[in-house]
Amino acid sequence: MYYTPATDRYNNMTYNRCGKSGIQLPAVSLGLWHNFGSVDNFENGRSIIHNAFDKGITHFDLANNYGPLPGSAEENFGRVLKQDFTGHLRDELIISTKAGYTMWPGPYGDWGSRKYLVSSLDQSLRRMQLDYVDIFYSHRPDPSTPIEETMGALHNIVQQGKALYVGLSNYNAEQTKVAVEVLKSLGTPCLIHQPKYSMFERWIEGGLLDVLEANGVGCIPFSPLAQGLLTDRYLNGIPAGSRASKPSGFLQEGDVTPERIEKVKKLNVLAQQRGQSLAQMALAWILKDKRITTVLIGASSVSQLDNNLETLKNTAFAKEELDAIEAILK
Repeated sequence: MYYTPATDRYNNMTYNRCGKSGIQLPAVSLGLWHNFGSVDNFENGRSIIHNAFDKGITHFDLANNYGPLPGSAEENFGRVLKQDFTGHLRDELIISTKAGYTMWPGPYGDWGSRKYLVSSLDQSLRRMQLDYVDIFYSHRPDPSTPIEETMGALHNIVQQGKALYVGLSNYNAEQTKVAVEVLKSLGTPCLIHQPKYSMFERWIEGGLLDVLEANGVGCIPFSPLAQGLLTDRYLNGIPAGSRASKPSGFLQEGDVTPERIEKVKKLNVLAQQRGQSLAQMALAWILKDKRITTVLIGASSVSQLDNNLETLKNTAFAKEELDAIEAILK
């Protein structure tokens, strides 16, 4: 397979300013959390990455532990970059990775120490065969490490040229406020925050979005479809082979309750009235908030990615539609 990017790749994508930075990100970004590891079909993942870039997705989001096996998503992404994104194409990409969850045994393979963050990024760069990443995240706050140490490590990483920008993930509003202030005092502003957010997971509305807006920090929600629950897949219960049918994973059978299914069915009716799939409406609902820079989606196929990108054709909501959604979600 020889890859030549589409010449019209920037024609139909919306790009949003990330906080108060110089960076613009595509309204939809591609996450490689699932479907790009060593247990997955490499050529399928490669095709998804090609298609994403052809459609104007310039931002690819990874973490040190993405796979499975941990690290293998970065290795596979590095293979795709080396094979297909030659010449100056790297300069058209925003590549992010993270460290914060268990990656190797012992006290230095987890959480938020300077030792772990620096070592992890060095490993990530080797796996992806890169000199630098565009964004490096502290993947979660560390209750045992001073926040000054964690943020100081991010600052030093930027000074060393291993990352151009830094971000936070899974920090609550108060933790974010402190971390942003520390980074600002060091001279390395926080570019972006990556929280879990969907119609069914709305904790960031309780203060985090206000903190981000006040400090000029962008926002990129992950799991916007609630691990597939906000799609038409579970309208009639739990199908065989779905995420909820498997013993391991982040969507468990207990999450697919009759009450949730009833809400999903009602939301699906609203989506059909808008001329959208439920997934498209759920993504549009997140993008309606101007404090959201981009929404992070996964994809298991080219067709699924294309279907989700159709969201961008209709991201506006009438007040009556928003009121109806709130009534369902109550």
